[in-house]
Amino acid sequence: MNTRIYVLRFPKEITDQPITCHLVRQFDVEFNILKATILPQHEGVMVLELRGLQPNIRKGLAYLKEQGVAVERLATGLRRDEEKCLQCGACTGICPTGALSIHRPDMAVLFNPEICSGCGLCVTICPVRAMEVSLDRRGDTWPD
Repeated sequence: MNTRIYVLRFPKEITDQPITCHLVRQFDVEFNILKATILPQHEGVMVLELRGLQPNIRKGLAYLKEQGVAVERLATGLRRDEEKCLQCGACTGICPTGALSIHRPDMAVLFNPEICSGCGLCVTICPVRAMEVSLDRRGDTWPD
């Protein structure tokens, strides 16, 4: 079984269609929704963790693209540069797994790489770029 994280962007014309359920039904690919914003008649964005056999995931991704969904693979590993981090907490509000959290009462920002999904959302929100991307934390090089 392989696991990868993807950002899916749905054009507003198809946000009312049950496209992602076909990943399970037709392609035997499990998905875990890490974050989603989908409204009728607006572009939809979904961060999904896909799990399944490599050929099935490839077929499922091809199906999504045929439906008009833009598919982008996200990083699989992140690390925090402790010297750069200002402890501002901006990353904690966007982290879908809770890998970045605020410790009370001292308000320190904690990072737990064990539960980090590698979605990379914290990288773009960090004002000092203290979060760094590692494109392949497990060493597997399966192409998309």
